[in-house]
Amino acid sequence: MTRAIMVALYAPADRPERFDKALDAGADAVIVDLEDAVAPSRKASARAALADFAAAWASRGASVPAVQVRVNARGAEAHDADVAAVAALPAAFGIRLPKTQSPDDVAAVRAAAPGREVHALLESALSIERAFEIAQAGVASIAVGEADLRAEIGVPAGRAGEPGLAWSRARVVNAAAAAGLPLPLMAVWADVADLDGLKESCAAGRALGYAGRTAIHPRQIEVIRRVFTPGPDEVERAQRIVERVRTAAADGTGAFVLDDGTFIDVAMVKAAQRVLAAHETPRRQP
Repeated sequence: MTRAIMVALYAPADRPERFDKALDAGADAVIVDLEDAVAPSRKASARAALADFAAAWASRGASVPAVQVRVNARGAEAHDADVAAVAALPAAFGIRLPKTQSPDDVAAVRAAAPGREVHALLESALSIERAFEIAQAGVASIAVGEADLRAEIGVPAGRAGEPGLAWSRARVVNAAAAAGLPLPLMAVWADVADLDGLKESCAAGRALGYAGRTAIHPRQIEVIRRVFTPGPDEVERAQRIVERVRTAAADGTGAFVLDDGTFIDVAMVKAAQRVLAAHETPRRQP
């Protein structure tokens, strides 16, 4: 079962000296990266280092973060060896599959690593168009991989490209919800120094329905968590709605009006319950 995740931190698989820092940074999940963060000449040694990461992970006991391993894409030279290496790790380690183009890509990985959660990254215009098909292919989650997508559809990097990504981001949220998957995490914000830009982008993503974000540096974690965590006013309002639901149910009433005049129906109750779930979910601390 997929754990509720608000912040996931990438860690390069070929840098074992950073494993402890990644595990203790306070993210809800760590994504060990065998793909973009690792040079071709270091792929084999990075796979070998996964055993060291698994040992460090196991030593944390109950407070351990969730773990995914981003393998190389299907069709890449390193892909089969990557998937086989993950299959030898603890069963809790999921596979993050980049450049997922179709349900066939998911099926192939699930066959090679039975019982593993597969988290699909959609990184092309075609995969965005196929988002719902891929979401129904037995994956644990879907998400946009934005660097390749930006290049393909001509969207600039950084703040200037935010409007151009809005449709693709919303498409993936809708596909995930329609397939009954958890609401997705946003892609990484590449400019580690631009925390204000990260904050603005996270706020836009939250407004689209995203549940959190992936990070490439520990300094980004606090910003992401602050934006995606419901504030006191949101929580108080959600609590009032849920409490009024209980009262209305006892009176045999379906819809009702809050003291401030807001009409509340079933859809707004569901939104309030989502706010409370996000508020009440335990989060890891550094």
